[in-house]
Amino acid sequence: MIKKEVRNKVRKRKHLRVRKNVAGVVERPRLSVFRSLNHIYAQVINDETGETIVAASSLDAELKGENVSGGNIEGAKKVGALIAKKALDKGIDKVVFDRGGYIYHGRVAALASAAREAGLQF
Repeated sequence: MIKKEVRNKVRKRKHLRVRKNVAGVVERPRLSVFRSLNHIYAQVINDETGETIVAASSLDAELKGENVSGGNIEGAKKVGALIAKKALDKGIDKVVFDRGGYIYHGRVAALASAAREAGLQF
């Protein structure tokens, strides 16, 4: 089995390779995903100004009462719906998706599909 440090180095290298071609602009900001073992985080970022427009995670106060675990697919779906709701409230309906070097499977795919179902286009 690959050690955790090596696996994270590989992920970061993949993420840099993707980030060469994926950038968020005012008209279409970047939806970035980060997952840890127990939580999942999403941000909508304008890369021209380096500003995070909206953010959501499995630790957010809106999800506290729902007993959300960011370490499973159900939690990722709720975070995806929450980030889409927050982005739509700010007037953002189109984004580019940055999977953060992770494979598009499991929690990352669940977050993306929930964001699409909630109204984001990417």
